[in-house]
Amino acid sequence: MKYMGANELRDAYLKFFESKGHLVMPSFSLVPKNDKSLLLINAGMAPLKPYFTGVEEPPRKRVATCQKCIRTGDIENVGKTSRHGTFFEMLGNFSFGDYFKNEIIPWAWEFITETLSIPKDKLYVTIYLEDDEAFDIWTSKTDVDPSRIFRLGKDDNFWEIGVGPCGPCTEIHFDRGDGKITTVEEFVKAADEDRVVEFWNLVFTQFDKDEEGNYNRLANPNIDTGMGLERITTIMQGVENIFEIDTVKNILGTVSKIAGVEYKTDADKDVSLRIVTDHVKGVTMLICDGVQPSNEGRGYVLRRLLRRAARHGRLLGIKELFLTKIVDSVIENYGSAYPELVEKAAYIKKVVSLEEERFNETIDSGMDILKSYIKELEESNLNVLSGEKVFKLYDTYGFPLELTEEILEEKSMKVDLEGFNKEMKEQRERARAARATTSYMGSDEIPVNKIEATLNTSFDGYGNTKHEATVVILADSAEFREELSEGEEGFLVVDNTPFYAEMGGQVGDTGIITGDNFKAEVIDCKKNPGGKIYHVIKVVQGTITANDIVTLEVDNIRRNNICKNHTATHMLHEALREVLGEHVNQSGSYVDSERLRFDFTHFSALSAEELDKVETLVNEKIMEAYSVCTDIMTIDEAKNSGAMALFDDKYSDEVRVVSIGNFSKELCGGTHVSNSGQIGLFKIVSETGVAAGIRRIEALTGFNAIKHFENKNEIIKEVTSTLKCNEKDILRKLHSQTAELKEKEKEIQELKMKMVQGSEDEILNSVKEIKGVKVIASTVEGLDGNALRDLADKLRDKIGNGVVVLGSGSEGKVNLVAMATRDSLEKGVHCGKIIKEVAAITGGGGGGRPDMAQAGGKNPEKLGDALEKVYELVELLVK
Repeated sequence: MKYMGANELRDAYLKFFESKGHLVMPSFSLVPKNDKSLLLINAGMAPLKPYFTGVEEPPRKRVATCQKCIRTGDIENVGKTSRHGTFFEMLGNFSFGDYFKNEIIPWAWEFITETLSIPKDKLYVTIYLEDDEAFDIWTSKTDVDPSRIFRLGKDDNFWEIGVGPCGPCTEIHFDRGDGKITTVEEFVKAADEDRVVEFWNLVFTQFDKDEEGNYNRLANPNIDTGMGLERITTIMQGVENIFEIDTVKNILGTVSKIAGVEYKTDADKDVSLRIVTDHVKGVTMLICDGVQPSNEGRGYVLRRLLRRAARHGRLLGIKELFLTKIVDSVIENYGSAYPELVEKAAYIKKVVSLEEERFNETIDSGMDILKSYIKELEESNLNVLSGEKVFKLYDTYGFPLELTEEILEEKSMKVDLEGFNKEMKEQRERARAARATTSYMGSDEIPVNKIEATLNTSFDGYGNTKHEATVVILADSAEFREELSEGEEGFLVVDNTPFYAEMGGQVGDTGIITGDNFKAEVIDCKKNPGGKIYHVIKVVQGTITANDIVTLEVDNIRRNNICKNHTATHMLHEALREVLGEHVNQSGSYVDSERLRFDFTHFSALSAEELDKVETLVNEKIMEAYSVCTDIMTIDEAKNSGAMALFDDKYSDEVRVVSIGNFSKELCGGTHVSNSGQIGLFKIVSETGVAAGIRRIEALTGFNAIKHFENKNEIIKEVTSTLKCNEKDILRKLHSQTAELKEKEKEIQELKMKMVQGSEDEILNSVKEIKGVKVIASTVEGLDGNALRDLADKLRDKIGNGVVVLGSGSEGKVNLVAMATRDSLEKGVHCGKIIKEVAAITGGGGGGRPDMAQAGGKNPEKLGDALEKVYELVELLVK
């Protein structure tokens, strides 16, 4: 058996199946497309589900891929076992109703024993208990020793997930041990002990399981195989751990070098080295595919991986920011297979760097919070930290559970694990509910989502917004229909439509459909998961019937406004790249008839000057009245011509390239104006951040931009009328009035302070003494926060040893301040704790240091009750 590198193995597998007539497709993005059932792609076949279900026609009936995958279900085991990893690659070959068992079983044996030269006496095969067909093929079409084939039950050799496509499978195993296994019992024991390792699963998808549990034979059975690249590489390289294969070992070596820790000298440190290696690999791939750190969904997966990696770097003794150095190593080892990693290297590293910096800040905040929790436990003579607080540290501050356990253990304390797990379970249930899975593809179970892949629906509306077509399908939300009558809403499919279906950030067209006996409004136009175009309609007159010849007419005014915004989006993209730099790439967009929204990669808010430059550049190019041209070319021709494309989009062999003069060139299937001058005017109305490293611009074009200026003009007229001045003098007048107001406010505050000073003696006479600590809790009317602090400071100086809590409330607002002397702190007084409880009574919140704290509230009528509570709190705090 010859040594083979992971990159060499990947290439060998894909070339082998290419020689068997398979189309080798590049890996799909880790972010699922049109599949609500998955958060991230977790198996090689997952992106191909539309082909298996028949809702989309595959580009070829035989396909082979090496698919990037992420699984985090066993994240706690990563680094602790030899097999667990969050990111992995799945080699797979697939047949969509073409070949079946007769072909794949001999091919698999040929690849393993001839291409890879794995000794036949190291291999075992398992099949489903009842699959005599597979046994006959194995024994008649390969030279496998029949005594090395074992029959196992449904749990081991039958693939199914709920209802839908399923079937038996055959698995191929490698024996790491010596001596022949002769019985099923011996084989199962060897597998449990990791002596025997399964590395290739061939699934024979030949049934469709229905709701009643019946297994109905598929007319066209499919083949779905999966072989983990990391696992087969461990076999080919004679290692037992996925962290010891060449590509992963190289990354681990980088981590080891940065940490100054030699691998395999300390078991605990080895775990941290492996976790950093695995997680940064996953993080790099996720960011490359457009995932951004956030507190929910796939962004939360990314943030969790990144923060765990950063935390384990700290455990290894790494003090400085280091994750981008590991990213370099990931790109070096995987860039040849995934060139988009090289193209997006700077962007990936910037996102990682920003998130690592943010984590360093939050971990320090988490440490402060944990210390306060420990102090509370000590003061209460308790030794178990509640699951709720542990989860808050974990979820809000990214504070790992094991770190909390470790720190508590040093204090002879422990975590309420049951409570923590309950909180974690509730969060997972919330996330699951948010994904709202409803079917195999997670899409709504409406009839138009089940249209056969062989049905053709085409769009012919680039230069044409009205033409005739034939009604192919009618449906409502529950079933296919032969007709829809006046007042009914439903779905309509025609063979050819001028209506643009929502796609690529551009909304669907609206308009009307008419026939001899009916009229219907088109409310929206969409594509189902299989890419079939359907119209959401409401019949306003008569009855529409399947096979009717109809006239479809797009709302031209709305379409024209959409076109203006879409073309302006391309121009904005190019202007941003020219003003900010070539790191700017589209991250998302939304275009309708009212406005455009454009998300892009950039790492700081745009300055007013930068926004002005971008807006001016777009308007200059609009006024140059560039022709907007579209060309159909191959994907390679398009890229060679300089056309921009999104890395995570899959394009067909031929693509549509939209050019705006010599200014902008992008791959795009949307509708556009024919000349940039038709846009008229471009106005940016907002610029905000939506995620780490992602900014968003919203803008208006044409008459909507003009309306924006008209509205601003009306506001200016109202201001001039109110200020009784002309437009030129607005700023001067405002500055003058603002200065006057500030002066008046200052005078008012001085008067209030004089009034308060007169009542200082009265406040001091209200002092109560509790356990040797003087306490003032008093209401002072009409003071703002600054004046209240000044007064509290003076009173604290005068009482010598004690605490002062003052409150002021008016017009639905409460200000509270607490200050304490050093002597009173030694006796247990804590202003932060006092103010938190007091503010809660007034419907607010706040906190602060032991010697000074402030808060706000919104119920002035509760101020008396709140201040009365101060005496009770001091009684509890003072030792």
